[in-house]
Amino acid sequence: MNNSFAEQIATIRTQLTSPGAPFELVEEQVTGETVKMFRNAFPTLPDFINAGREHGNATFMVYRGTSWSFNQFYQHADTLAAKFQSLGVKPGDRVAIAMRNRPEWGVAFVAAVLVGAVPAPLNSFELEQELRASLKDLEPAVLCCDNDRLECIKGDTGLANCHLILVGKEHAKIPAPKLERYNDIVTQKNSPQPVTVQPDDPALILLTSGASSRAKGVLSTHRAVCQALFGIDYIGAISAMSSPEAVAIMMESGLQPTTLTVVPLFHISGLHAQLLTALRHGRRLVIMYKWNPEEALELIQSENVTQFNGAPSMVAQLIKEPGFEDPEITGSLSALGFGGAGLSQKLINDVLDKRPNGMCGIGFGLTETNGMGAAGSGRIFSYKANSCGIPSPVIDTRIVDDHDKPLGVNEQGEICFRGVTLMDGYWRNEEATRIAKKDGWFHTGDVGYIDDEGFLFVVDRIKDVINRAGEKIASAEIESCLSEIPEIAEVAVFSLPSVQTDESVAAAVVLNKGSTITADNIKNIVGERLASYKKPEHVFFRSNPLPRNPAGKVLKPELKKEYLNH
Repeated sequence: MNNSFAEQIATIRTQLTSPGAPFELVEEQVTGETVKMFRNAFPTLPDFINAGREHGNATFMVYRGTSWSFNQFYQHADTLAAKFQSLGVKPGDRVAIAMRNRPEWGVAFVAAVLVGAVPAPLNSFELEQELRASLKDLEPAVLCCDNDRLECIKGDTGLANCHLILVGKEHAKIPAPKLERYNDIVTQKNSPQPVTVQPDDPALILLTSGASSRAKGVLSTHRAVCQALFGIDYIGAISAMSSPEAVAIMMESGLQPTTLTVVPLFHISGLHAQLLTALRHGRRLVIMYKWNPEEALELIQSENVTQFNGAPSMVAQLIKEPGFEDPEITGSLSALGFGGAGLSQKLINDVLDKRPNGMCGIGFGLTETNGMGAAGSGRIFSYKANSCGIPSPVIDTRIVDDHDKPLGVNEQGEICFRGVTLMDGYWRNEEATRIAKKDGWFHTGDVGYIDDEGFLFVVDRIKDVINRAGEKIASAEIESCLSEIPEIAEVAVFSLPSVQTDESVAAAVVLNKGSTITADNIKNIVGERLASYKKPEHVFFRSNPLPRNPAGKVLKPELKKEYLNH
């Protein structure tokens, strides 16, 4: 049984990627390297985005009771793009986006692409200091933001040549130089002058925390992004062909494919797999203002949502919500998806029990790979639900030891990726790029293995990163913040398991003699300086020094073990 399914997957892959097939693979020279790629992928993001215009008056987005058609969305995007050009935005300039998930977020992104600019989404959870650091690094020509982000930076980008465009109905509560209102702009119905971009031109900058103390900009080319987007279609195709029963059930419903969108659009999982994929294929997005499992159920029922992808903790909360198992409420929902890895066995069992014939799935990729790595849904997921699925055909995957020596089947080591969807590099950070990419291989910092049937498993992380409800948090950033508190002599920040958020932020603290600072004081200080999701949930005071190895490195595994049951 097992061998026959693995062979079936291999056969389907050959059918999909052979010469003349929809996902035909070719090899081409890109920046001096021979890489595999999909022949039929769009060459640039403007080509990809313009293909979505064919969906016309079909509903594209639903947000807080308001529906947007594809035509309306494109009309706004064209007019905003023309405005960008009137402000002097040129191909290669950055356009920063800082706002909650909402239709205008997508409009700003698409408008930037249409004029050849490089969209640079910012983390909307960040506070003033963090936003200013990102803006200083990116030097955008325009910042499109909502009122909360405008207030956060006190109406001033800190950049002399950066224009501000304010989204939303609220009037700006504080004065801001070079500010214009989105709603005034899009009533004019203009079109941009056409521009030409090449596949290897810069296309996108996404910020990622990684293990460093400040966010790094991940710069990708048009080719990399478009190949990754086509790779999402490939995973959908191979999953569908290996799960015909689940596809038949979905087709019989006659419903427009509709995704409940709550993951941030500034993440790969929100931008690539939801916004851009829906735009291209005529799917509908129901955008939540803020995650709430009770409200999510209401939207699933009222909007006939067919798919929900989120952090494992969100999926766990949703399926526990009273009413989830009522077909009158969630009968339309045929697919549940997880980003990342390391699902608990209980969550896997619950999902397979509640949606035994669904197209449930998982994916593992990074911002630096444009989300490509391994993935699978339907029967691929249920077959080996503890895995991350099957590797992408345009990404080479290998497992290496501490000396970068490739390891064999079922041997654990660091997961490395190489291929066409890899980032061009970290924005204005050659040193970080050099460390992350060695001989063309991107080192993920994740420990895993590939089994004898080619499935990828992730078992641990090397990088000191905390995954809280889908948000990656650099321990070093919080440690840096806490080390500025005079009362603290030593501090180590690490993760502890959490049912609500997958992982929680914990801090082990050694105080200076005579200090009376409390745990609440410490939490509040972090909350004032960093985004709220970075605030420690647990603060442990120690009378003994932090445990360290002979080289002086803090032994965080020992701290995790010590405080696991506190």
